[in-house]
Amino acid sequence: MNFSHPRADIYLPGGQADADAVLSRVTHLCVAAHQDDIEIMAYAGIADCQGRTDRAFGGVVVTNGAGSARTGEYASMTDEQMQEVRREEQREAARLGGYAIQIQLAHPSSVVKKPGQPEVLADLGRIFAACTPEVVYLHQPADKHDTHVAVLARCLEAIRRLPVGKRPRRLLGCEVWRNLDWLVDSDKVALDSGRFPELALPLLTVFRSQVAGGKRYDLATLGRRASNATFHTSHAVDKLDGITWAVDLTPLVAEGAPSLEEFICAHLDRLREDVVRRVRSFT
Repeated sequence: MNFSHPRADIYLPGGQADADAVLSRVTHLCVAAHQDDIEIMAYAGIADCQGRTDRAFGGVVVTNGAGSARTGEYASMTDEQMQEVRREEQREAARLGGYAIQIQLAHPSSVVKKPGQPEVLADLGRIFAACTPEVVYLHQPADKHDTHVAVLARCLEAIRRLPVGKRPRRLLGCEVWRNLDWLVDSDKVALDSGRFPELALPLLTVFRSQVAGGKRYDLATLGRRASNATFHTSHAVDKLDGITWAVDLTPLVAEGAPSLEEFICAHLDRLREDVVRRVRSFT
């Protein structure tokens, strides 16, 4: 399996030699922008595959992670050095999480942000065509990180180029840089992220260049999951120990699909209608 960027990396934690064969049996696939995004947004998928021989998790990181924040022992590192550090951290996360395969495509963020980039679309198209996952975890369209939204857009472009029968059965857009608590409840998909707490924390702290480098993603992510579970319903006890909110993106790859802008604006409109209805009910 070859990809367009010379620094693309394929890691098979199980030691297998045939990446195509491993990818073909992936049932839960996450395609994310940066190293550590997978472990924040798709932990529920990682948990779903723990200890299962009939399920396999695959991770894809699209960009090279060159522009990450850094301080302390990482403050003087160049972008080239930081890319190597983050590549190894992502490999270690794949080993810890028992992923079947971890692919890092190594594209510069500036390239991914441009629509129609042939190399990016070819790489993503090959991945989506090589597996038939039950669910694909992507970034969500209201995310406030430009690269996250760009990666989502490129993934949708690549999937829409596939024959309808070859497209993933379910796409979920997951929260990272803007949570999805604001969605009306009927638009929310609750991903069970409270399982295997002995795994959840190490999968976040393995990204030492980020956690020790000035961004406490470990505390923030675990806190968000617990908060989502508690604040989900006001008149019922918590049913899950942790929740990652997602939005169902599957309609975006169906025949006659709305545009990404139309899709997310409809969700925003439903939030506005919900807020206005409640305010009017009591004033």
